[in-house]
Amino acid sequence: MPDPATIGTPTRKRYRFREYHVTAVVDPMTLPTFSVVCVTGEDHDCGATSGELHAEGELTRWIAEHCAQTGHDFYHRTTRATLRAEPGAWQ
Repeated sequence: MPDPATIGTPTRKRYRFREYHVTAVVDPMTLPTFSVVCVTGEDHDCGATSGELHAEGELTRWIAEHCAQTGHDFYHRTTRATLRAEPGAWQ
């Protein structure tokens, strides 16, 4: 049975966390993925997107073509790669 003197009293608990060291390594068996979104515009962004491309040259070509057609010159670029975690030691 709980002690009536401690009912409603906040309790403190101390948690200790260990740090786990992991090295993230790009998986050489997969291709990186690039994409770009046009963010040119005063009231709202254009929003045109290149879709996922696997070469920076393709990305540059898409930007050049979109810029030539619209005159837009600001873009957000995203680069994605598949990573493999290599576990390290607990600290």
